Amino acid sequence: MNKKIYLETHGCTFNKADTNIMTKILDEKGYIIVDNLKDADVIILNTCYVKLPTEQKMITQIRKIKENYPDKKLIIGGCMVEVDDVRLNKFAHDNCWIGPHKVDKVDEVVQKALNDEIVHEYGKTNLIKAGANTKTTDSLIHILQICEGCNGVCTFCCTRRARGHLVSYPIQNIVDEAQQAISNGAKELQVTAQDTACYGFDTGESFPELLRKLANLDGEYRIRVGMMHPKSLRENLDEIIEVFKQNPKIYNFIHLPIQTGSEKVLSEMNRLHTIDEYKYMLNKFKTEIPDLTFATDIIVGYPTETEEDFQETLELLDEIKPDIIHISKYMHRPTATSNTLKEIDHITMKDRSHRVNQMKDKVMYENNEKYVSKTYNVLVLAKGSSGGYVGYTDAYKNVIIPEDVKLGTFHNVKIVKPNRTYLLSELIE
Repeated sequence: MNKKIYLETHGCTFNKADTNIMTKILDEKGYIIVDNLKDADVIILNTCYVKLPTEQKMITQIRKIKENYPDKKLIIGGCMVEVDDVRLNKFAHDNCWIGPHKVDKVDEVVQKALNDEIVHEYGKTNLIKAGANTKTTDSLIHILQICEGCNGVCTFCCTRRARGHLVSYPIQNIVDEAQQAISNGAKELQVTAQDTACYGFDTGESFPELLRKLANLDGEYRIRVGMMHPKSLRENLDEIIEVFKQNPKIYNFIHLPIQTGSEKVLSEMNRLHTIDEYKYMLNKFKTEIPDLTFATDIIVGYPTETEEDFQETLELLDEIKPDIIHISKYMHRPTATSNTLKEIDHITMKDRSHRVNQMKDKVMYENNEKYVSKTYNVLVLAKGSSGGYVGYTDAYKNVIIPEDVKLGTFHNVKIVKPNRTYLLSELIE
């Protein structure tokens, strides 16, 4: 009888793609993939470790599975394995592990777990993942990994420890995977990496050329470009903008994290660019692509952040007005160099978090007000959690369509009401 496997994923799109690779390998080996851990013989927990609350959630989940399902084999995977193996060893030394660089060995690890062997399979490799993640027909979105690791040295980050140095995948492997995904029904390609803009810095291949090839495949689809580190974007800014302009299949959307509005704190974070450079790149994008939508990230309460520094962050957000703002409270992470600094007190952190969230609500709502009464063509990709359907404009604005429409199709809509995180529309076809 074939053994049943349950895979549970936490964290970023890259982690989800790692799970897809493991699922494909196990499916091809004859295992049965199940949707409920209660039905499984083996549970694979693909962990995230980027923030302290996530770390606590992972530890709680591991302990809960071990306590409630002692008869099942638990394999721990993901970033926790690489970032904090010392802590993991304290309460999960008797479980198998599989690190993010060893996902190609998932069949071997499962076999050993089923044979009551304990194996800790982790450590850095130059594994090429492009081409390993084959999209199935049950999803309209395909995650396209283009490289792993980065060449950043940000003081607050532990992801570099988990994902390692930059390893860019060959363009042809990526393009072949994308074409297969489109042939299998994908309508959106999510180009993902820890930093997409540094693609090719290690191999000499070109990120703009990769995007150009991805945007000229057969089929009707869209491409969402994932996070670009400003210091990396700076190297190919004009060419990347030109690729966006020339290829309508690429969403007019960028994710460009700034983290702080303080020049002093930005330098102390070792981000390796300035506020002025960031604003120059953003304004260049907006000038060349007027309907651009952009997301940014903010870290509140970095240890050296003063009230004046924080005010500069609020002022920057009000000036650049991002469409999407991801906010994180600073917390020490294992292996991060900022761990030697004293954290800001809880009351100050809570107050600043509240104020930056107020600014976020204001800016995002004001942005969405300008779309009312305008018409857009949207790609419908999902059912809404509260009814209706979720679609995206060519600028990746999130639109709710209340009428019945078919998933994977394009429709013309009129925006009738703004919300902070989405636009409510009506079908005009």
